[in-house]
Amino acid sequence: MTRTVWVKADDEVGDWEQRKRRITAGIEAGVDWVLVDESDVPRVRELGDVNVAAFRADADVVDEAEPEDAAGERADAYIVGKDGEGDGTISMPEDLSGSADLSTLRRRDDRAQGVYTRILDERYEAFAEAAAADAEYTIVVGEDWTIIPLENLIARVGEETHLVAGVTSAAEAQTAFETLESGSDGVLVDADSPDAIRGAVEARDAAERERLELSYATVTEVEQAGMADRVCIDTGSLMDHDEGMLVGSMSRGLFFVHAETAESPYVASRPFRVNAGAVHAYVRTPDGGTKYLAGLKSGDEVQVVDTEGRTREAIVGRVKIEKRPMFRVEAEVETDDGVDRVETLLQNAETIKVATSEGRTAVTDLEAGDEIALYYEDVARHFGESVEESIIEK
Repeated sequence: MTRTVWVKADDEVGDWEQRKRRITAGIEAGVDWVLVDESDVPRVRELGDVNVAAFRADADVVDEAEPEDAAGERADAYIVGKDGEGDGTISMPEDLSGSADLSTLRRRDDRAQGVYTRILDERYEAFAEAAAADAEYTIVVGEDWTIIPLENLIARVGEETHLVAGVTSAAEAQTAFETLESGSDGVLVDADSPDAIRGAVEARDAAERERLELSYATVTEVEQAGMADRVCIDTGSLMDHDEGMLVGSMSRGLFFVHAETAESPYVASRPFRVNAGAVHAYVRTPDGGTKYLAGLKSGDEVQVVDTEGRTREAIVGRVKIEKRPMFRVEAEVETDDGVDRVETLLQNAETIKVATSEGRTAVTDLEAGDEIALYYEDVARHFGESVEESIIEK
């Protein structure tokens, strides 16, 4: 599921300067869509690169084939429901049979891909559910925000539509993304506060992130392995003290290596860097795949993970390869089929830290018998993708 954050910036928000502030805050925060009146589409295009959804400016029927003209640039999506049945301006029919679908609202705009509905009572909830069968986007806004109508719609519409819940704060956005575990597909933020908009984006990112189950393997051997081409991954973002990356010589067992956030008597901290190992090793990527360290380049994405298994993505800014003395670290993992052996090469330097059951430990202090953190996944990989085949790695 791709989560989205929308910002509401139509004429109900205020004059253009007020709307502009919301839109600008949204673009700077990294929202996916802004929802405006059709007349504002050209002005939004001038502010930045963002998807634009638009309410039709009047009630005239619009032909899908209508060319672009003085009305301005076309929006990326058209939404119906405002100033109509969707928001209560036109009374909802008592009997919804035969009329409760997107076609009821599309008579106001043949181009419509989405529907906007205020959940004023159970009829509006039923109307949104019916319209969702044909709508690419279904935006629902509760007058007094509660999760019950949202729960009902999440359960009923399933994957029929991209369900967007109206919210007014970052906390509401987080709740919407977490409702019934799967959550809404998106949120429509109706708030002036840049903090609320940024918070909704952060809630979106958190909802999309993978959560990994890290385990411990028993170190069986730490030996000097001579010189090798070692790779440092420098990211375009800073990492926290408990964050690092998953790297290893065998894709099924990737060791947790800390970012260089700790101060050292010998070198300053570099919280943007993970000293990841030799060129042949794998690093885990945000899509659940792997890449060879030697193949990384500026602009690639890698997965950052913390010691609790929470993940996020980071952009590679630079890859630094130098010849350095290495350790070979070998460990055994308890599996359902017995014991499996995994290993990796790490630079022989006290600034390289791994996570163990005793906490953050320099690789130079690592000993046989220590319990080292890793992500174990009993799969084979081909060009970084998991495959169902037998592969022997030694």
